[in-house]
Amino acid sequence: MTEEEIITPAVAVEGEAKEAGKARPGAKTAKKKVVRQIPQGRAYIHASFNNTIVSLTDANGNIVAWSSAGNCGFKGPKKATPFAASVIVKKVFEKVEQFGLKDVHVFVTGIGNGRDAAVRALNTVGFNVLSIKDTTPVPHNGCRPRRARRM
Repeated sequence: MTEEEIITPAVAVEGEAKEAGKARPGAKTAKKKVVRQIPQGRAYIHASFNNTIVSLTDANGNIVAWSSAGNCGFKGPKKATPFAASVIVKKVFEKVEQFGLKDVHVFVTGIGNGRDAAVRALNTVGFNVLSIKDTTPVPHNGCRPRRARRM
């Protein structure tokens, strides 16, 4: 045999390997991506005066998907509106559909306009809301007040 007839696996071109009907010995085959199924999770809604952020996690707290008003294309004061909150929830639902997440425990933080709208949107989009908990931090006694003014 001459040097031209010998084809080593390292020198073989993809077209030549396909023609022979065999893959190269050193070539790796692509694995099919396995999407894990998450039946139950948590929805964290952070509603401030300036923005609304929705995060969906699994039962352990690992984030599966998230979205915010700025991420959905809202700018300025429109980010804290109830309409923006509903759009955010729809976008998050589209990201999570492949995981099979249906049941959620909702944790709401903040006092913005989007907090009630986001919880309602979670229900209308297709999530089964199991519980709602308000985790907004409340000061027990607050800061020390200013001194009394002398007149």
